[in-house]
Amino acid sequence: MTASAVSLALLATACGSSDSKGEAKADAPAAAASSAAPAAKGKTDAELAGVIVKQADLPDHLVKEATAAEAAAGATATSDKPDCLPLVKAQSMAPVGKAAGTARTKAVAKPKDGGAADTPDAKMKAIMDALGANATAVTLSSYDGKGAEEAFAALKSAGTSCAAGYGVTQDGESAKVTKVAPGTPVTAGDEALAYTVEADSDGAKISTQLVVVRKANTVATFSALSLSGTAEQPKAVVDAQVKKLG
Repeated sequence: MTASAVSLALLATACGSSDSKGEAKADAPAAAASSAAPAAKGKTDAELAGVIVKQADLPDHLVKEATAAEAAAGATATSDKPDCLPLVKAQSMAPVGKAAGTARTKAVAKPKDGGAADTPDAKMKAIMDALGANATAVTLSSYDGKGAEEAFAALKSAGTSCAAGYGVTQDGESAKVTKVAPGTPVTAGDEALAYTVEADSDGAKISTQLVVVRKANTVATFSALSLSGTAEQPKAVVDAQVKKLG
């Protein structure tokens, strides 16, 4: 559906200030300390790179860092309905709104072939299992101040207002999302939500599982698809990532 989706599919195949008047002096120190408390600072790209899931965190997956081209393509993603842009960004490995830092990776579930593919039939089964494997795009976006709460709220609102679908354009390619429905509930982080996003791309029906988790001032998005057409919610990837966020 998007450049990041195509990349995942290929990977799956491969395997204030204080009171100025100075009144109530006795309480001034406490009041000043409270009003002068700095706003939360978001993590940088480098800091997020240190907490995003790696191969060691997901032994049953093939983990590969997202490319600069994929990040650039996500930045160009647009929608014919402005209210739906947060969903487009979440599925394109791009931050929702202005983030202080971003990190991206991809994780593909390894096929459970039950043994070595040493016969033609076994090799064919291994290939078909790989084609049907869940491929998940993981994006961490961290924000200053209340940015993370605002990004999460935008995604929550979009899930309702865009339930009937919307158009997507990214990197010169277009697709039509036909439905956004609630996914299997997720309990993680400070708040979480899940959607099943159905789309039509060049006649192909694609069902994507989108999970969003906010932990403090960082928002993690997980967009899972499968070449078989129906993806499963990437619970193992979500659990491993949330654990690393603390």
